[in-house]
Amino acid sequence: MPAVKSVLIANRGEIAVRVIRAAHDLNLRAIAIYSELDRDAVHVDLADEAWNVGPAPSSESYLNIDRILEVARESKADAIHPGYGFLAENAEFARAVIEAGFIWVGPPPEAIATMGDKIASRIAAAEAGVAAVPGTTEPLNDVSEVRAFANEHGLPVAIKAAHGGGGKGLKVVRDESELESAFEGAKREAVAWFASPEVYVERYLDTPRHIEAQVIFDTHGNEMFLGERDCSLQRRHQKLVEETPAPGFTDEQRAELGRAALAIGRAAGYVNAGTVEFLLDTNGDLFFLEMNTRIQVEHTITEETTGIDLVVEQLRVAAGEHLSFDSVERTGHAIEFRINAEDPSSGFLPTPGKLSTYREPAGPGVRVDSGVRQGSRISQYYDNLIAKLIVRGRDRDEAIRRSIRALTEFKIEGVETTIPAHLQILKDAYFPAGDVNTRLVEDLMDFSDLGSKSSQAMPEDEELQEREITVEVGGRRFEVKYWSPVIASTGSGQRPAPRRKAPKLSKEQASVSGEGLVTAPMQGTIVKVHHSAGDAVRVGDPVCVLEAMKMENEIKASASGDIVDLRVQPGDTVTAGAVLMVIK
Repeated sequence: MPAVKSVLIANRGEIAVRVIRAAHDLNLRAIAIYSELDRDAVHVDLADEAWNVGPAPSSESYLNIDRILEVARESKADAIHPGYGFLAENAEFARAVIEAGFIWVGPPPEAIATMGDKIASRIAAAEAGVAAVPGTTEPLNDVSEVRAFANEHGLPVAIKAAHGGGGKGLKVVRDESELESAFEGAKREAVAWFASPEVYVERYLDTPRHIEAQVIFDTHGNEMFLGERDCSLQRRHQKLVEETPAPGFTDEQRAELGRAALAIGRAAGYVNAGTVEFLLDTNGDLFFLEMNTRIQVEHTITEETTGIDLVVEQLRVAAGEHLSFDSVERTGHAIEFRINAEDPSSGFLPTPGKLSTYREPAGPGVRVDSGVRQGSRISQYYDNLIAKLIVRGRDRDEAIRRSIRALTEFKIEGVETTIPAHLQILKDAYFPAGDVNTRLVEDLMDFSDLGSKSSQAMPEDEELQEREITVEVGGRRFEVKYWSPVIASTGSGQRPAPRRKAPKLSKEQASVSGEGLVTAPMQGTIVKVHHSAGDAVRVGDPVCVLEAMKMENEIKASASGDIVDLRVQPGDTVTAGAVLMVIK
């Protein structure tokens, strides 16, 4: 690849590790960036060099375009790969990268803008002859427009951020009384996530399957459809399990999907790898949903069944080379499981914390993509993905059997994880039969009795003689190892007693610590308070919204009565178990 000798990865965690490895496979110099919280992260260690881009909040580091471009110049990077999330689908960032003279590893800014605007993308799909779910094609100005659409098409409806994706800025309305709060919530999330208040409304398909098409285009007119992925198993409109091929998906449906996905890509002037997402209704009809203008989290299962390294292809295309293949042959079956720091028994609430035990599975057909190690912290500042477990078999039955074995081998302690939920999904009657839809996990499966034992307190670190510190010179990170005989002691010369850690709250304690006491289920930020002191509420009424690990969580009243003590307001940061209000 003569045009590219180095690539800066404008991301963190698992996807940064993935891109670094692809870069090294091509003998490219890999340049990492990191926030102050990520100084000791795995992606930092694997890169050829690493640069600090700011404090822990992503707005001051991984979203800091000026600082990232400054580092790209100082490190003499040739190209910038955005990964997924953060700035990956930001057309302005792509444009700034190109204007600064770097190679952008992604589609043209114009394609990102078109497909990143869900209204514009629906129009583009229609022009390409591909049907979308019925919805509005103009941003909504008032909740009355949502009400009018619901009256015409019926409930449920989905209010969506026009520039959103990944379930963020999306509110489903099943009752007319929820219209106003859902409209406001979608706009608030749209601003927080995508810096735009624009939202639209569309008919909500209640039990569809989520089918997506992997496509890639080079700059020489070559285009390829690499098959479909079934991503129907979701919670909060975000994916948990993905597999390919999609069970029960016919060759005719697959051909239709490929034609539609490539047509949409051509209509957008697309180059590089992308994913076109569809909903498959109960009649077997496909409806265009959106296009993700980046590498997808679940690209791994397509790699496992095609033998094609999609990230390497991204780098090749960005360098102006032809696709390295002219046909696609798929063999076997692959399943990806997102191992997240969440508690399935409490509605998949995020559980930030330190990984006191982390041991990955291995063996035939097992792959783990991660950006953590034992001792890593899952922070409230970032997404709660710990790792991705990818399992391949000669057929779906073998892949499922191997998945159960691999999930059982996967040992994580210190935080709750989705592993117990994945095992239950695999052993339930629905998944093995291929009977899946986007409502299955939340409507038909009960995880309340899983009783995870993973969140044991992290033991106090043992004293080590060899120590290591991180120093920065001109913003670049260096590690220094040294030996130290110093032993922390009290004034009497004795070692201090271990610090006692706060006990973990049970899921019952997380919502109520006594009748009428409403507490925070996790550490986070209060973004909305629905009531004032003195207001009357009923048990189960929403009382405030807590944002943690990039997700909004509705906190509900623990009892009926009057709010006699309101202790929070929007913008407050709270810890797990903190009293938010008292209801008498």
